[in-house]
Amino acid sequence: MQYKLHPEYRPVVFLDTSCDKRFVLGSCVTTKDTIEHEGQTMPLVNIDVSSASHQVYTGERRAAAVEGQVSKFQRKFNLKIGSGARK
Repeated sequence: MQYKLHPEYRPVVFLDTSCDKRFVLGSCVTTKDTIEHEGQTMPLVNIDVSSASHQVYTGERRAAAVEGQVSKFQRKFNLKIGSGARK
C-alpha cells in the first residue's frame, strides 16, 4: 500500500436509531459525530435500519419511525394518494 493513499481504517460505533442498538465495526467512513463507548471516545454513525431492527431478521413488524419517501413527495407536491393529478 502506498503511504497516505488509503483512508484511515478504525473501529466505528454504528447506532440503530429505531431500536437504540450499538454495533462496533471496523470502517473507513468519515463522520464528525462521536460517542463514549466502553470508556473510549469513538466515531459515531447513525443508521435507520440494521439487523437488530429489520423485520426480516427479527420476525416482527414495527412501525416506521420516519415518514416514507413516497408520502413526503405526495405531500410536497400536494398529490392525492392513488391519483396522478394535483389538487
